[in-house]
Amino acid sequence: MPPLILVTNDDGIHSPGLHAAIGALSDLGELLIIAPTHQQTGMSRSLPPTFDGRILPIELIHKDRVYHAYHMNGSPAQCVLYGVVDCAQRKPDLVVSGINYGENLGNSTMVSGTVGAALQGGDMGIPSLAVSLETKKEYHYNHGPDVDWDAAGYWLRFFAQRALSTTPWPEDVAALKIDIPASATPETPWRITRQSRQPYYISLPTRRNRAEEPRVMDYDVRVEVEKLEPDSDIYAFAVDRVISVTPLSVNLTARVPLPEFERQLRS
Repeated sequence: MPPLILVTNDDGIHSPGLHAAIGALSDLGELLIIAPTHQQTGMSRSLPPTFDGRILPIELIHKDRVYHAYHMNGSPAQCVLYGVVDCAQRKPDLVVSGINYGENLGNSTMVSGTVGAALQGGDMGIPSLAVSLETKKEYHYNHGPDVDWDAAGYWLRFFAQRALSTTPWPEDVAALKIDIPASATPETPWRITRQSRQPYYISLPTRRNRAEEPRVMDYDVRVEVEKLEPDSDIYAFAVDRVISVTPLSVNLTARVPLPEFERQLRS
């Protein structure tokens, strides 16, 4: 049987990034497409109880081909969970989350709905990819019309092929976080990296003129280059402008000598 690839996207079922992912993966296997009805950026791996339980069919047209898909009023991680448990006739061989509008780097990775969906797949024992493309900030919550998806599609296909042919992964690897610079081409190098301990997106104070106005927090990219770890995702992406490939784990235990830390707490 051909591999079964579950495809989702936190930017919603109508995201051009989702269409780019479909095009990149279409001949690698059977696609199970399920994505949020609306934009769900920043949902991390949340499973909100507001999901109404409805999984609705929809037809997506990509390059004159019709794809049968599903959408639901839930988070990206819920799309993966319900897609695997309720929609799939067999266990998927790969979960692909993306292609996302905007990179997910450093400590800011924890916020990402793209990464959260991939970690949900990894936690269910399925090799998973979280693929993000650098875009203008104003496109992070909107479907920007002038994004070139060709290089991101090439690299998604590249790593999907590797994921399908190199399983099982090491036990502690749940997902690969792949961040692609806007300047990338098929010739751009890629590098295995660690998640930086620096934040990448910095929250800015909210501004409003009257108390009753909505309080919307803005953000910006701030990188302290002199303090970056040379083997980190931010350094590879922002300084060397190569593709960052970060193996992620669902184990959030701090990497410290536990007996020594326990003695510190007890002393």
